[in-house]
Amino acid sequence: MRSPRPYSPQAGPGAQSLTERRKAATQLDIARAACELFAEHGPDGTTAEDIAHRAGVALRTFYRYFRNKQEAVAPLLAGGGDAWRALLAEEDPGTPLDEALERAVTRSLSDSQAVEEGLQVTRGLLRAASTDEALRAVWYRVNQDSEERLVPVIARLAGEDADPLGVRLLAAAATDAIRISLELWSTTEAPVAGPGSPPELAVRCLRELTGSMPLLRRAGGTGPASA
Repeated sequence: MRSPRPYSPQAGPGAQSLTERRKAATQLDIARAACELFAEHGPDGTTAEDIAHRAGVALRTFYRYFRNKQEAVAPLLAGGGDAWRALLAEEDPGTPLDEALERAVTRSLSDSQAVEEGLQVTRGLLRAASTDEALRAVWYRVNQDSEERLVPVIARLAGEDADPLGVRLLAAAATDAIRISLELWSTTEAPVAGPGSPPELAVRCLRELTGSMPLLRRAGGTGPASA
């Protein structure tokens, strides 16, 4: 059975060409195969040839898209950032940023079977990354990319006169809140909902990291919402 995506990537602002859609589909097929094999055998027990065979593609096709076996999971991990940025982008400018961020984070980490199944896949990948330096590097790079893409989303919500430094700091804090919550959750047997779950931990991290940021107060936020 194919492993689900950790989260469902959202469509970008422009329509993709048929070639781009086929490329993305192939990358996801390879990424799912890599996740399956890492879960079954671990990164050390999995080769690029194994992943290509499981995905039904030639080895040269694998290397057309990925430099190594660990890189193959990047499209799955990146889907989480795609999903939550898309949810945040749905918020109206002028909405208190603390409310908008918490709402988007919570929605992106809950409320669907696909998300719950995907979180379990992410948990397995993060556990594997604890002993695989290359896999950890992919995880950190995906988070860095997500942070950079989050900046214009926050800037639009904060308004044209928002302090660029405040926008960058908020993007970094929000990204780290999700990253840290998933890393911590992956070391436990906590469920996907309720106490100790990713959405609960992410909101806690977000409040701790952003509670004193001037940008939230300036943009109409009232500080961390009551639990």
